[in-house]
Amino acid sequence: MSDTKNAAMNDSVYDVVVVGAGAAGLSAALVLGRARRRVAVVDAGTPRNAPAAHMHGFLSRDGMPPAALLEIGRAEVAEYGVELIEGRVDQIDPGFLVHLAGGQALRARRVLVATGLRDELPEIPGVRERWGRDLLHCPYCHGYEVHSEPIGVLGTHPGSVSQALLLQKWSADIVFFPNSLNLTADERERLAARGVRVIEGVIKRLVVDKDRLRGVELAKGSVVPRSAVFIFPRMLPHDALLTGLGCERNENGWVTTDPSGRTSVSGLWAVGNVADPRAQVIAAAGMGSVAAIAIDHDLVDEEVTRDVEDYRTAEAESTVFLRPIAHAVSLEGHRA
Repeated sequence: MSDTKNAAMNDSVYDVVVVGAGAAGLSAALVLGRARRRVAVVDAGTPRNAPAAHMHGFLSRDGMPPAALLEIGRAEVAEYGVELIEGRVDQIDPGFLVHLAGGQALRARRVLVATGLRDELPEIPGVRERWGRDLLHCPYCHGYEVHSEPIGVLGTHPGSVSQALLLQKWSADIVFFPNSLNLTADERERLAARGVRVIEGVIKRLVVDKDRLRGVELAKGSVVPRSAVFIFPRMLPHDALLTGLGCERNENGWVTTDPSGRTSVSGLWAVGNVADPRAQVIAAAGMGSVAAIAIDHDLVDEEVTRDVEDYRTAEAESTVFLRPIAHAVSLEGHRA
């Protein structure tokens, strides 16, 4: 396809609309922008890791504030002509008409959804206020910063026991608070074998003094001193845009994708935490890059198919046009 033909097509239609400007979405936009695709990124400005002061485990960016990574990423994609649109996507119609809150609509050939997930926190006083500071979730993200300190683990999820067992290598002083979680005999044995103390009782609140976590208070009034507490929140994907288009889910309720992030709906990709709750920032960025390359290949395949059809049509028209001329030339030759 010629550059003129590409330009005409791109005047009204984006090659790709990316929904979500976290690490996954911006990484995809960067690769697609460098592939000279017309890309729009729509973002509502509510990243999951906003409460955290620093992110870790990202090679060359360890300890960087999450907001700084996104600021740099937005500047980088803009250098390649990617359009950044502040807003919320309310709906995506089949055929990829992307509706924004406020009435704007974007037409796209392909859509990549990177809307992340929401952490549902238990209704315990102090939990929401300390979330991302000294009330933590991921040991690999924040465990090193609290190593060797007295750590608590709240029994808020079936995965909480595994979390406590995992944390033991960061600190020898781990207390597990079952709260309303009923531990099995096997779980109690595993905790004991790892040196994790179990303290029964309903949790009343997290004790905070001078803007620092001091301990966990139980309903009976006792306070167990802790300087950091881990919980396993319930993770709920922001996947309404995907399911609204008919994406299939797996047995755990998450949208199914292939290794490139391609969903069961043709032309629709999902990457980052909206598809994988375990993906850290660096993994989400990698998922975005992989998806972008797959999307570009998909677009090229579509364009080649169309170009071949156009070529065959032009060849056929040329043959029809030239046949009378060739016949006339042949007759002139015979007369001579």
